[in-house]
Amino acid sequence: MSETLQREIEIAAPQATVFAFFTDPDKILRWMGTKATVDPQPGGIYLVSMDDAHTARGHFTEVIPVHRLAYSFGWEGSETVPPESGLIEIDLIEKEGGTLVRFTHGGLPDEKERASHEKGWNHYLDRLAIAAAGGDPGPDMPVE
Repeated sequence: MSETLQREIEIAAPQATVFAFFTDPDKILRWMGTKATVDPQPGGIYLVSMDDAHTARGHFTEVIPVHRLAYSFGWEGSETVPPESGLIEIDLIEKEGGTLVRFTHGGLPDEKERASHEKGWNHYLDRLAIAAAGGDPGPDMPVE
């Protein structure tokens, strides 16, 4: 049975700004990763290298500008979470003063991987909130 993690975070920025931080490679790199190639349209690639050893790969399955993104997700070279084995779903909901990000990562193989990915996503979503609101999240440190 697969595991799912969910998180909601409020970001003090409009939906369009937050959406760009998920779809523009230069903006992605302000909060996550060292290299990014994305083509945010159904069937388009999602490829983000966290460092020289960890690269996430998948394809966009749904893109509704400023409102919703979904893409397959997994790690190159991983047997437990291979490329395209999971599904990331991101809903951006307009709120007074900013945007509510409703984040779901489904299709994780077990509780250990869910907990590991939850730690990583919490780290990166917190960095996203700073960057999208116009701040500097500082240099990224590896998540242990």
